[in-house]
Amino acid sequence: MPIYALGDRIPTIHADAFIHPDAVVIGDVHVGADASVWPGAVLRGDYGTILIGERTSIQDGTVVHAVSEFPTVVGADCVIGHIVHLEGCVVHDGALVGSGSVVLHHAHVRTGATVAAGAVVRNRTEVPEDALAVGVPATIKEGASDRAAIAEAVALYVANARRYREQLRRL
Repeated sequence: MPIYALGDRIPTIHADAFIHPDAVVIGDVHVGADASVWPGAVLRGDYGTILIGERTSIQDGTVVHAVSEFPTVVGADCVIGHIVHLEGCVVHDGALVGSGSVVLHHAHVRTGATVAAGAVVRNRTEVPEDALAVGVPATIKEGASDRAAIAEAVALYVANARRYREQLRRL
């Protein structure tokens, strides 16, 4: 599994986290308990810190990067969809970032919020609690997120990561 230190920047991965063998984790990256990082995902903490909370899934093909001025923080119980780009932003607990979306420097995706698939959340944008960000550039729809759906997706990925830890084998 490609997990790399870069100088004195060393990943910290909880023993209960699942990192797929085809994911790449480099440098100052911290992954919490029951979190999962799926095939083709790249978490590159070469210049800044990346924090991934408990029970959060970082799905296939996602790129998470940080620069020294802007750490990238993803809270607990988050769903980060396929082929997402996160850089220098904060995704608060219980949020969902949909497939193919981009969230950039100093943006905040608040608790229970959703970034729709394909949306681009520009620098310094605030997606309020329980809101939906949709489009390019993203516009905000207050109260349009669905916390129950996010919680279901979190539980699905926690269970799937356990299944993979137990059953995945290379042929």
